[in-house]
Amino acid sequence: MRSHQKHLFELPDEVTYLNGAYMAPQLKTVTEVGITNMRRKHRPYEITSEDFFTQRVQLKKAFATLIHAKDPQNVAIIPSTSYGIANAAQNITLHEGDEILVVDEQFPSNIYIWQRLAKKHKAQIKVVKAPLDFKHRGALWNEAILAAITSKTTVVTMAHVHWADGTLFDLRRIREKTREKGALLIIDGSQSVGALPFSVDELDPDALICCGYKWLMGPYALGVAYYGEAFMNGTPIEDGWMNRKHSEDFTQLTNYQSDYKPKAERYSVGESSNFVLVPMLTKAIEQLIQWQPENIQSYCKQISLDTLNQLRASGCFIEDENYRAQHLFGVYLPQKMDLEALKRRLLEKQIYISMRGKAIRISCNMYNTTADFEKLLSCF
Repeated sequence: MRSHQKHLFELPDEVTYLNGAYMAPQLKTVTEVGITNMRRKHRPYEITSEDFFTQRVQLKKAFATLIHAKDPQNVAIIPSTSYGIANAAQNITLHEGDEILVVDEQFPSNIYIWQRLAKKHKAQIKVVKAPLDFKHRGALWNEAILAAITSKTTVVTMAHVHWADGTLFDLRRIREKTREKGALLIIDGSQSVGALPFSVDELDPDALICCGYKWLMGPYALGVAYYGEAFMNGTPIEDGWMNRKHSEDFTQLTNYQSDYKPKAERYSVGESSNFVLVPMLTKAIEQLIQWQPENIQSYCKQISLDTLNQLRASGCFIEDENYRAQHLFGVYLPQKMDLEALKRRLLEKQIYISMRGKAIRISCNMYNTTADFEKLLSCF
C-alpha cells in the first residue's frame, strides 16, 4: 500500500497527528456505524434477544481473523486491558519464591495486578531493565529478557513493543524459552496489534490482551482478548449471565447453569453485547483486515525513513529498525537540543506527539504522509 488513507478520517488539513499510540482517530465509517446503532435505542422494541449475541460473534470472528487464531471461541470481549489481564492473573497459581517477569517501565495496566499477587503469595516481580547505553540497545535488551527466564519464572507478562519508545521484543524466542522453563506468556498487544503483524497460530501465547481505542482503531471502553488452552477451565473475575450455557433462551434464565459456554466466553465482560461499541470495533477491525498490518508497517516505514535518517544525523537516537516497530518509535534527543523550545514549535505547528519517559514518542498510521514527517523535522 503506497498511498495514504487520510480521506477515510476527519483529521483537519492543518493538523499533523503523529499520536496514534495515545488514541487513534476514528474512521468515518466507524462513526457512522456508531450513530446508526445509537439510534436503535430510540426503538428498543426492535432489539431482539438474538441481537444480544449476533454482533458479539461478528466481533470475535473479526479479531480472530486479524490475529490468525483458528477458533473465535478463544476470544473474549473486555472493557479494558487491565480487565483482560486480571482474568488471566486470577487463574495463575503462584508459590512463595516464584518469579513474575516484566520489562522495565511497563504500562501500569500490566503491573499493578502482578504487584498485588506477588505480595499475596510472597512471589517476586523480576524487572528486566533496558541497557543504559544506546549501542545495540534493542538487541541487548532482548538478550537480557531471555537470560532472565529461569526455572523460577511462572509467568512472563509483557508487550510486543514497548509503549514508550516502540522497542520490539522477540516474542518467538521468548515463547520458546518460556516453553522450555514451563512458564506462561501473557502479551499486552494494545500498542501493536492492528498495526504490527501478530499470529496466534505461530506464537501461541497463553493470553493476548488488547484495548480497542489505539491500534485497533475502535471506540474507548471496549477491547478484545485471546485466551489459550491454559485458561480454558479458569474462573472469571465476574459472572455475567450471557457467559453461561443456554443463555440465548430468555425463557429459561432462572434455570441457573453451573457450566460456562465453551472456551474463553467465560471471560467476557457483563453487557458485552454493547449495541453501539461492539459494531464500531468490528467495523474498525474489518478495515485493518483489509489494509493488513504488514502493509501498515511498510507504509509507515516509507513515509518516515528520510526524516528519521536526518534526525539520526543530527545526533538523535532512534532504535535500529530490526529492534523497533515502524508505527511507533522513540526519539531520544542529544543534550544540546532544547526540549522546551521543541515543544513550543510543535504546538505552534499543530503537530501532536507524546512525551513518554525520556523519549519523544512518534506514532503514525495510514492517515499520515511524508509531508507530516517533513513538517515534524522542521521543528528540530
